[in-house]
Amino acid sequence: MASSGPASPSAAGTLLEPSKPTDDQPLPAPVACGPFTSYNSDILTEDDVYCSCLAKTLCHVPVPVTVGFYAPFGCRLHMMLDKITSLMQQEAAQREFEEQRLGRCRPRPVSGWGFAQLLWYLVFMQPVITEVHLRRKNVQFLFIRFSAWQYAGTDKLWAGLVTTLCEGIRHKYGALPFSVYSVLINKPTTSPGFYRREWHCRVRVWLALLLLLAALSLGVGLLYLSLDGHALVHAGGSSRLLKAFGGAATTVSGSGLLVAVYSVGKHVFVSQRKKIERLVSREKFSSQLGFMCQVKKEVQLVTDYLRFLEIYQRCRLRVVLEVTGLDTCCPERVVGVLDAINTLLSDSHAPFIFILVVDPSILASCLESAGNMKGTADNGYHFLNRTVTLPFSVPSMGRRTKLQFLRDAVQSRDDLLYREITRKVRPPGAGRSSRDSTEDARLLAVEMQPDTERAQRRIDAEAARRIQEALSCLHEERDCLYEYVPDNVVSMRRIVNTVPITVRLLQQQQQGDFGGPTPRQAVAWVILANQWPCRLSWALQCLEDRQQAGDAPEGRARLWDMFCDNSAELHTMTKELQDLLDLDGDPELFQRFLGADFPFTVNEAQSLLRSTVNLDHSIRRRMGLIRAVSALKLPSPPESPAGDASHATNGAANRAKTTSGASPPGHASSH
Repeated sequence: MASSGPASPSAAGTLLEPSKPTDDQPLPAPVACGPFTSYNSDILTEDDVYCSCLAKTLCHVPVPVTVGFYAPFGCRLHMMLDKITSLMQQEAAQREFEEQRLGRCRPRPVSGWGFAQLLWYLVFMQPVITEVHLRRKNVQFLFIRFSAWQYAGTDKLWAGLVTTLCEGIRHKYGALPFSVYSVLINKPTTSPGFYRREWHCRVRVWLALLLLLAALSLGVGLLYLSLDGHALVHAGGSSRLLKAFGGAATTVSGSGLLVAVYSVGKHVFVSQRKKIERLVSREKFSSQLGFMCQVKKEVQLVTDYLRFLEIYQRCRLRVVLEVTGLDTCCPERVVGVLDAINTLLSDSHAPFIFILVVDPSILASCLESAGNMKGTADNGYHFLNRTVTLPFSVPSMGRRTKLQFLRDAVQSRDDLLYREITRKVRPPGAGRSSRDSTEDARLLAVEMQPDTERAQRRIDAEAARRIQEALSCLHEERDCLYEYVPDNVVSMRRIVNTVPITVRLLQQQQQGDFGGPTPRQAVAWVILANQWPCRLSWALQCLEDRQQAGDAPEGRARLWDMFCDNSAELHTMTKELQDLLDLDGDPELFQRFLGADFPFTVNEAQSLLRSTVNLDHSIRRRMGLIRAVSALKLPSPPESPAGDASHATNGAANRAKTTSGASPPGHASSH
């Protein structure tokens, strides 16, 4: 974001478009994004900028949310996921530090002495959702990665997703606490007003326990008296009566305690994973309507348990489930996983963040070809848009990122592997050759500028202000932006979730330059990409083709004019692009939006395109391929030399015949 003070040199702008390195001036050191700078100086490439902006947004976005992590198959996705995971953990640590600096309570641990305390709270204390809890900013993330490829051979791939989620939570917090919660069902309650106390005693549990202990003590006492032969030697009937009452009281109270212990032990040894697998193995039961209801109950139990842990640990919990390898599964398996995600997200209070790592073009094709989705997902892109609430299209590989990958590829060769290992073992700077230092300096300069941290804090502060300004434009009655937002809650969430990432990326590029796109223009661009992805992609593809051909339009030229100049060509491709054109909204509104209300220029479009994450890049790739194929011309077949000689002979003979058959001009005049 632009800072309120004097404009500093644009480090992030240099990051996105680095200058050409030389011997005297290597690649400039980039600036780190977000608050991560204070304890991490490893943000070097363009991918780090995009990952940091997405990680910061995921720390603020309302849950549950499904992130569409869109990229071509096999495109550095796992490395970016690792970066996002690391940055989100650093953001959580930074938030915890800020909370403790303000004098807030420390989070309770769930290990050591905290484990026994957790069991006590599970049994005897009732959690209350208070305003203090709702205002907490500190957050803890639980990352679970689900590889669909490992379950691709099973008929119930979706069951693997649910069981992986339940098993990850069980492994994190232990089997015994979750088993106790499954037996006692200690759901959090909502405070009626401004209620500060987050816990109160469970009176019913205390009374039940006291009654059982009293009955057990009474029964043991009566049995002791009945067995005392000296005291009751002359009262045989009383002894038998005491034995009967004592045995009954002991049996009832003891059986009650044993049943509770048995139920807890059963849940310890029989996990939710085994329960769901047992339900799936019953073919008759799986075909009934109540099957998914049973699975939903198990998921609801996990959700309530996480809400209990939020209040106990005094922080917000977020379970991040990263779904990978879905591109390699058959269509029916893909549909099952998406259904499972929708089932898990049906609870509005579920603290789940799903990161769906897919190639959208492959996934849309799978949905359209699935036999059980006929009539529901005839257009796979429509079905995907109904599931994903935060699209994030991975941009093309930047120059600095490509250099980093090439460097890693070179240094991973067998003959250089030993040198790489020894470099990690040796202390920094020890025994390092000047050649290695020169190579590293040329490829990636990791020296941070002295004012980077201070400048980044100003950028973050300005980013927060601009995000608020951009979001306020959406619900401003005097503005026309809300008229272009569809009457669809899912689309509204997609737009609202995408705006912070776009604004942060824009501000990271500008670095104090106020001449870039405004927050209102950023919101308008997000709406444009969300409502008319096909038409916008066509205009951008035509612009890119003209630039590559050396016929780039002026920067002040309107993007609408670019679309109008090539609309006739788009009309000829309606058959090939019919499924993409169906994604667009009202064409008249598109004309009014881009032609009158928001006449974006070529320069503005290029500046905004670098920060666009909600536009599927596979659409442009498909359009570019179709244009390239349609531009091909059939070459004329080459002729052999013999054919050329015969052709020349025949031509000479024909000319001779024509000359002899024609009358001389003088003869004609004499007649």
